[in-house]
Amino acid sequence: MNREPTPTVFVVDDDQAIRNSLTWLIESVGMPVKTYASADEFLSSYYPGRVGCLLLDVRMPGMSGMELLAHLVREDSRLPVIMITGHGDVAMAVEAMKSGAADFIEKPFHDEELLTSIRNALKLDEKRRLLRSQRAEIAVRLAELTPREHEVMAMVTAGRANKEIAAVLGVSAKTVEAHRARVMDKMHARSLAELVRMALIVDGGDMQSL
Repeated sequence: MNREPTPTVFVVDDDQAIRNSLTWLIESVGMPVKTYASADEFLSSYYPGRVGCLLLDVRMPGMSGMELLAHLVREDSRLPVIMITGHGDVAMAVEAMKSGAADFIEKPFHDEELLTSIRNALKLDEKRRLLRSQRAEIAVRLAELTPREHEVMAMVTAGRANKEIAAVLGVSAKTVEAHRARVMDKMHARSLAELVRMALIVDGGDMQSL
């Protein structure tokens, strides 16, 4: 049986002392951790779908934390990123969050503050992975629908009544009811609310909110 990979906290910081300190702290609460001295070192072992979160220093020699974040966003990485920032970098960290970072932590930080941020990021990663899995499963079901059933589903999930759909399609209300029943069956939807939820996931509404 395939098992989900263990969530890992990835740390990218050019300061060896900080890497050692973060490793001790994170491992002390039972979380796996991997550290990297530079953005390039991290990217050399990175692959899409890595599970966990990333602690990323804003200022580093070579590729900066901001540049690495931008790279991951371009690659459509869903790995939540927590920026580690000095006092003078708060504006930059806020900009990083607008660009896709999940959180930022100011140095010096309290251990529990950082651990709370990490736990929240890991929960976010789990939620994102669940939505991606749901999206793929729903896409398979959608492929089973006929073109007319796609039309009916689109209008049903937009809130249109059967009589209105019948008028638009030029068919009887009973025909719409039959199409609607087949849509519910093929989509494995137990209620209209569940069907609407599926449509939102596929359209990316739920994903965009993460």
